[in-house]
Amino acid sequence: MHHWDFQRGIASMQLQAQLGVEHGLSLAQCLEGTGLGPAQLADPAALVGARQELRLVRNLVRGLGHVAGLGLEAGMRYHFTAYGMLGFAVISSPNLRSALDVALRYLNLTYAYCRITGEEDGAEMRLVFDDGEIPAEQRQFLLERDAAAALLLQREMFSNALVPRRLCLRCRRPPYAAQFSSLFGVEPQFAAARNEVAVDAALVDSPLPQANESSRRMAEEQCRNLLAARRARSGLAGRVRDRILRQPGQIPGMDAVAAELLLTPRTLRRRLLEEGTSYQALTDEVRETLAEELLSAAKLSVEQIAERLGYAEAASFIHAFKRWKGRPPHNYRLPAK
Repeated sequence: MHHWDFQRGIASMQLQAQLGVEHGLSLAQCLEGTGLGPAQLADPAALVGARQELRLVRNLVRGLGHVAGLGLEAGMRYHFTAYGMLGFAVISSPNLRSALDVALRYLNLTYAYCRITGEEDGAEMRLVFDDGEIPAEQRQFLLERDAAAALLLQREMFSNALVPRRLCLRCRRPPYAAQFSSLFGVEPQFAAARNEVAVDAALVDSPLPQANESSRRMAEEQCRNLLAARRARSGLAGRVRDRILRQPGQIPGMDAVAAELLLTPRTLRRRLLEEGTSYQALTDEVRETLAEELLSAAKLSVEQIAERLGYAEAASFIHAFKRWKGRPPHNYRLPAK
């Protein structure tokens, strides 16, 4: 399982299919191999798997490889309204720091394939886009798309042309490099060690023009409900998740759970894969959910939480939490409900 293997709303596939059609592909060509038809694509309440969207992106890359900067063009279609309640929670936050915290907290309600994390020091705040798990064929498109979408969201928060201090990209300089400069307002550094966008630290605590605390709280509450609903499990995955929840501090191995369910480990692995998950993913899901609750409601140290979740040392828990949420548990606190 990859970090992007979560269910997502269909709005992103709708935007990208529209992009493909506008550039001359048929809708059937855009949807080939995704398992979706026009009626399903048009359903605003539909949820899709990450690999279905990934297949649509592959269709765009193969069919429109001649279109320079296609990923950048795609990313500029992701206005805050495309993210539903998460978009409203982000844009109504009091400042950029709070907005980033909300966005990373509910990253599984976005459409990102890059693993996005935030860093901050005295001079600047950085968004890091790790594209290492994205298949090579779709990587450039999705890096461009995710970075451009993040830029657009920041600009809509500030209601002006936010220009970053620095843009670094791991990819080689493409023939359409000037499109990056025109869009971001800064000359990119290509062939860099990592993908990152840096902005002045002074902007982090600047008040946002659309800040509204009651709207933010209402939208974030709905985000919590949406995320909980998507994490709900049924079938075999639900039974396995319930078994893990019994003793999260002493999570059994997959072989032991398979034996309890009168299955072979190979059969358990195959059937979980058929349900779109894995034993490790379910384990992480339980630990992530409980970690959120303990950080929110319990006055426990990070070390005590790590022990309750079955980690041999706090460092392992901190590393896992940063992988889930993009920031260490010390900096993560849910607002009061």
